[in-house]
Amino acid sequence: MLFKNDVLAGIAKADVTLAFRRWQKPTVRAGGTLRTAVGVLAIDAIAVVDMNDLTNEDAPRSGHSSLDALLADINGQRTGTLYRIAFHLEGADPRVVLRDITDFGPGECSELQRRLTAFDGDIPWTLQTLRLIAARDGITAGEIAASIGFEKAVLKQKIRKLKELGLTESLQSGYRISPRGRAFLAEI
Repeated sequence: MLFKNDVLAGIAKADVTLAFRRWQKPTVRAGGTLRTAVGVLAIDAIAVVDMNDLTNEDAPRSGHSSLDALLADINGQRTGTLYRIAFHLEGADPRVVLRDITDFGPGECSELQRRLTAFDGDIPWTLQTLRLIAARDGITAGEIAASIGFEKAVLKQKIRKLKELGLTESLQSGYRISPRGRAFLAEI
């Protein structure tokens, strides 16, 4: 579930606590979480709703200026069942905190290396990708993919694994190495 920047700002201030999405089947579930650019959302409830049941109060709670704006947004979505998703900001994204941890405990660097080797499988890509990202902030997945011989879409999925370990971070366009990633590369 993606949010526009102005809606993310409302989520961060706890003004936005609802979303309305048309889906063939839900991509979130009550009791689950969702990571966003402003932190982790706790999904409180999800329910099928009819557009005719939406109210003026739903508009600002979903980041819209009016009910008409909310309805226009929904009408612009793909076809599917309309869901009302209630959520609250649970806290910071743990990956953001992890990115700044540069002091490795005993065996932590070795464990990171082991995990990267496991990610590599038959085709080593992790260290080469980390070094390319470290060499230039904003390097894109397309540029990295061309350098190491992967399809861009496949590589983007793989880079998410590096992000999970706190080694990289996404920019508006491209990637950069995190302080943790830089410290890891210096260590090895």
